[in-house]
This record gives sequence, C-alpha cells and structure tokens, in this order.
Amino acid sequence: MSEPADIPQGFEELRRNNSRFLSSLGPLYAKAEGSAVVIGLRIQERHLNTRGVAHGGMLVTLADSALGIVIAMLRTPPHPMVTVNLTADFADVAREGDWVEARVDVQKMGKRLAFATCHLWIGERRILRASGIFAHLPPAGGEGPVEG
Repeated sequence: MSEPADIPQGFEELRRNNSRFLSSLGPLYAKAEGSAVVIGLRIQERHLNTRGVAHGGMLVTLADSALGIVIAMLRTPPHPMVTVNLTADFADVAREGDWVEARVDVQKMGKRLAFATCHLWIGERRILRASGIFAHLPPAGGEGPVEG
C-alpha cells in the first residue's frame, strides 16, 4: 500500500465504504481543483500485467470509476450512477510507481443520463481517453428496472 508521503499534496484518500471492488483497485485519492475533482492512484505491482506495465483493464476500470464518482458527486445529494456505455483508447503505458490522475469532463447532465469523458494522465503525458454514458440508478425497490 502507498505511504502518505508518496501521495501528491492536496490529495486525500477517497473512502468508498460500500464498494469492496473499488477498495481492491485502490486506494483511490481525490483532490478538488476548482469546481472539478481529480481522482488519483499510485500504480503498484498488483496492477501490472505479465509485460510489467499497468493492465489495460485496470486502467479502464479506473477511468470508469472516476467517471461514475465525479458524475454522482455533481448532484446534491450524490446520485448513484451505472455505466450504460464506455469506450476507451490507449495512448501510452503506466508503470509501477507512476502516479495516475483521472480528469473528468462532463458534457451533459440530463435527468436520467449523463455524458462525460475521462483522460488518464501521468504528469504531462496522457495515457488513456475514455468516453462514457451513465444512467441514474433508482433506489432499490423503487422506480423500476435499470437499463444497461
């Protein structure tokens, strides 16, 4: 696990108590940047594939999670969202020890759907672009089935 000294200034651990899956990915960190939230992750040995670089599926999971977290946090109270569609393009690799930042740009927030893009960065190097469509998740036992 990363030591606090390894985490860039301004980032605080993002506690997602209800998600054991995200706990296995992270720890994830968050930092407010103006009206935006940046999600960060230190690449560890457990994130690597057999070629010694961060597994592509792990990077897509980070982008998908950052998109969902940021979109959910835009509403008060936060609204849980589910992924309806996600596309990703890889531009470069991440290696053990790299600090990866997920930066989300929300294009549209509708009543039910949200459209956003996420770029993963290592310093000034963009390594992944992901675009997603997310749907509002009704409360359990609530408004009917969730599509997607």
